[in-house]
Formats: sequence, structure tokens, C-alpha cells
Amino acid sequence: MPSLRLAAPGHPPIVYSLHPDKKLTSIGSGPDNDIVLPDPLVQDGFAIRFDGQIYTVLALKKTDFVVNGKKRGKHKLTHDDRIVIGSCELRFVMVDEQAPTQEEAGETIADIDAYTKLYEFSERLMMQRDLGELLDALMDAVVEITNADKGFLVLLEGETVDVKVARNVNKENIADAVSQLSDSIVAKVIRTRKPVIVSDAMRDDEFAAAKSVMQLRVSSVICVPLLDRGRLLGLIYVGNDSIRDLFQADTLRVLNVFASQASLIVANALLLNELKVDNKRLHDRLEQYRFGEIVGTSPPMQQVFRKVEKIAGTDISVLITGETGTGKELIAREIHNRSPRAGKPFVTINCGAIPENLLESELFGHVKGAFTGAVANKQGKFQAADGGTLFLDEIGEMPIELQVKLLRAIQEKVVYRVGDTRPETVDIRILAATNRELEKEIAAGRFREDLYYRLNVVNVELPPLRARGDDVLVIARYLLSRYSREYDSKVKGLSPNASVAIRKHNWPGNIRELENRIKKAIVLCESTVIGPDDLGLTGDVLPQILTLAEAKEKFQRDYINEILALNNGNRTKTARDLGVDPRTVFRHLEKESDDGPGSDLPDPAVT
Repeated sequence: MPSLRLAAPGHPPIVYSLHPDKKLTSIGSGPDNDIVLPDPLVQDGFAIRFDGQIYTVLALKKTDFVVNGKKRGKHKLTHDDRIVIGSCELRFVMVDEQAPTQEEAGETIADIDAYTKLYEFSERLMMQRDLGELLDALMDAVVEITNADKGFLVLLEGETVDVKVARNVNKENIADAVSQLSDSIVAKVIRTRKPVIVSDAMRDDEFAAAKSVMQLRVSSVICVPLLDRGRLLGLIYVGNDSIRDLFQADTLRVLNVFASQASLIVANALLLNELKVDNKRLHDRLEQYRFGEIVGTSPPMQQVFRKVEKIAGTDISVLITGETGTGKELIAREIHNRSPRAGKPFVTINCGAIPENLLESELFGHVKGAFTGAVANKQGKFQAADGGTLFLDEIGEMPIELQVKLLRAIQEKVVYRVGDTRPETVDIRILAATNRELEKEIAAGRFREDLYYRLNVVNVELPPLRARGDDVLVIARYLLSRYSREYDSKVKGLSPNASVAIRKHNWPGNIRELENRIKKAIVLCESTVIGPDDLGLTGDVLPQILTLAEAKEKFQRDYINEILALNNGNRTKTARDLGVDPRTVFRHLEKESDDGPGSDLPDPAVT
């Protein structure tokens, strides 16, 4: 008949038969249970269920138990399964067996005690985060289980033996730990990667003559390796200098289990340390790439950084130009932050985002009653930036009527609020930015030439992202790291295909477009790695890859068209400039005429 054999510390073994006609057998410490566990710390709520074919042990409440060394909430029983609840072990047998002898019962209790300690440590492992405290707890449990009077956790760092933890039976740290280890025993475990048990080292054939054994007067020693997928991380060494024949095979069996736990902890700790080192290395590299809040190592950006360093310490006016999304405001902030005005206000106004009838008030302020809706005095951006820097973004959008007043304010460093005749003196530095070509705006009569020269004392031109080489990948990884933390995302990196796609994309929206795509990918990505599809960089938005011959042909065709346009279609002059026979240009034009794209060229001049 199936039965459960109960063993508990300090109590004789008891056999409980499981009758087939009983569907549910209750287990707990309460006297009303079918199987009463002599452990007051165990709660009720465990049971054996029989459905006519299979016996199942389960927790009726949300409490785990251990079956064959593994935590379970429910388990189908097979012969010789061992269930640990609290300090009690229940062994399930399908057929009747002889009652255990007193000696066997003692061994069972010892095993239960060892595995109970292991279970308690496993629970602590799940809860504890401090590595030092965790390793101390591990060695305290090992010393207690083995009845040793000291225990050591030793790690190998190259050829060096480093004692990370040394504990005595009183759960105290041991000073001068290295001197208390037997070099010969440690060396053998390192060499063979196999455990060593020495029952009486002073009389052991192999170790009795060892200098360290004689000096330490070692009695019982057990030393087991810490292995991680075949790699030797270190070892656990426990000893007792006063008791001989202390360690037996069952001690080694339990210690090996603890060694596997220690190997896991140490391997994870080493991996974490490697990650921290890699993180620091990446951080240091990123710091080399950074210029304030700006990231970049490409030659065009290095040229920009050098220019910013030269002009930042002066009060000279700077015009920052470049396509939209290239980071003009970041450069303006960096100029301010590196200037003597760094502790003063940095005030920004977007000249293209404010209606024309309100822009003057935003710049210079107004007095109460100056216009409908002016219910109180208000200072403008000039007054707010006093002592600091005023950044005029999108200056090319400013109405030409207001440009006269701006020019006067910059020249005289005096402003008049709308509706007021009293001048206000301001001490500010002017930085401006635009994505327009102001020379063309001047030619078209939309921008004042005198204001242009007042603003453009020094020009800082920002290159587009597509001209910055591998900067695009550096910036992408920086943005991914930043927004992954900000959004608490599981995304950790870019796939190789995503990196290729980022590198090949033309980025018409520059860094602003890259930032938006990275944000969207982090939020919507269902993996830990971002792919091209997550970034919206599929094949239809990537530039077509041409063969070398096709690329040469395309460049030649485009370049001939460009020189023809410069020469107003004069074929002979174009051939002379290009150093080719005129017939080469004629053949090109004939082919263009057949293909169609050359129809927008000017008519060839008669030569």
C-alpha cells in the first residue's frame, strides 16, 4: 500500500498509509490533520490528493514546499519522492518497505537538516541583494552544516588565490585568512578540478609531509571546486583542526550542492562586474565623444567644436546655420555655457513661431494699455536675458519691418517697450540661428543686409547628419540608452540590420528625426533589440544600392549635366572643361534626350 514515511528532527520515524478509498489526506501541524507534522512553525494547508490513479501533493494555500530539492506548489508523486515541509521530510513509497533502522533514521534527520539549511539559504538568495552579506550567509550555512570550525570562499584571479570570505563557527570574519589554508590541498583542487576530503591530514599519505599541513596542524579538511560551465572560478574550503574523520561522503554531497549555489552567485557577480567595467568603458568613450550635451566625433563636428571653444569666451555675435534638426539650439546653449555669462539667463525666442503682431511685444515688452489686451506691464525677452544670452531662433522668419528695431536694439543695447518712450538699457549677447540662406533672402528683399552683418560676425555652420559619418550610430546608441532608462524599457540595443539601416538612411530631418524614430521604436518594440522595421527604415525608404559600374555612370551623368548647366548648355566649352572629346558630350545629350531627364537643361548655345 502506498505510504508516507515521516522523519523530523528529534522524533522517531512514522509511517502513514495512504488508503485508496481516501481521496484527500490533510497535512499540517494541527492535531486535526490526517498527517501531523511535529513542527509548530508549519501551517496547515497541505494535502495528498488521490484521483484513483495518481497521488498528488499540493498546497491548498499560497505556500510552497520542496520536492526533491525543488520548490513546488503542486506535484504528481512517484516512488521515492521526498517532500520537505518546514523541518520535516515526507518520503513517498508505492510499496511496503521495512521500517528504517535507528542508524538510517539518524542519517535521514541529518540529511533533512542539511537540506533545510540549503532551502533557507535559497530563500535568502532570492531576497538578498547585497553580494557581501549573501556570501557571508553562504559560508555561515556551510560551516554549520559541515560542523567545521572555519570556512573559506576562495576565488582565482589569474594566478592569484584571493580569499573573498573567511568565517568561523561564531559567524565572525577571520583575520589573516590566507595563512590558514593548506597550500597543497588548494593546489590539488585547482589542478584536478575535483573535490578533496582529508580525514586526518597529519597522517594522510599525500599531505602529511606538506609544509602548510604541518604548520597548521590540520585535521579534517574538505575542499570543493566552484565551476561555471567548465570554468574554474574558485573553491570552497572548510576545516576543523580538532576533530578527525569529521567529513564523510554525505558531507561532500551536501557541500557540492552549496558549491553549485556559490558558483552561480560568483559567476553572476563576475558578470555584473564585467558589465560595470564595460559600462564605464563605454561611458568614458562617450565622454570623449561629447562636447557638453552634443555627441560627435566626425571631422565636420570637431571643426564646429573648435570654433565654439574659440568664440565662447567673447561677446561676439554668432549666426548658427544649418538644416532643421541639426542641433542649432544645443550649439547656442554650449556657447553660452562656456562663456563668462554662463551663470546668467539663456533666453530663447522662436521668431517664426510667434504672430507678427505679437513678436515686437515678445522681444521688447509692452506697457499697460499699449494695445487691446495689454492689461499689465510686461517685460520682453531682451529684458529677461539682461546679463546673459538671447538666442534668436529662426531669425530668417522675422518680418522685415521689425528687423529695423532689432538692429537698433542690438547696436545701441537699448530697447523701448511697446507703448513706452522710456529707454531701457540691456547687457546681452546675441546668438541667432536659421535654416534659410540669408544671402538669398537679402537679394529677394526679405532680410536687411545691415542686420545680417550685425548678426553674422562669426558663422557656425552645422553639417547635416548624413555628412557626419559614424556619428549617426553614436548618437543613435546615446539616444537609445537615454530613452530606455527614461521610459523604463526592456530595449537594450540595436540589431546589426538596424545599424546598417541607420547608417544608410539620408536623414532629411537630421537629429530630430533620428530622436523621434528612436523614441517610437523604444515604445513599440516587442523585443529587447530594435530592428529596422521598428525604426520605420524598411527597404522603400533606404537609398538604392547600385553596383560600382552603375554608381560611376550615375556620377558621370550627373556631373556632365552640372557642368553643362554652369556653361549654359555650351557643349564645346563643357567638353573643354571636362577634358574630353566634344563627341562624348554629344553622345551624352543624345542618351539624355532618349531617356528624358535632360529636358530641363537650357538650350545648347550655338557654337
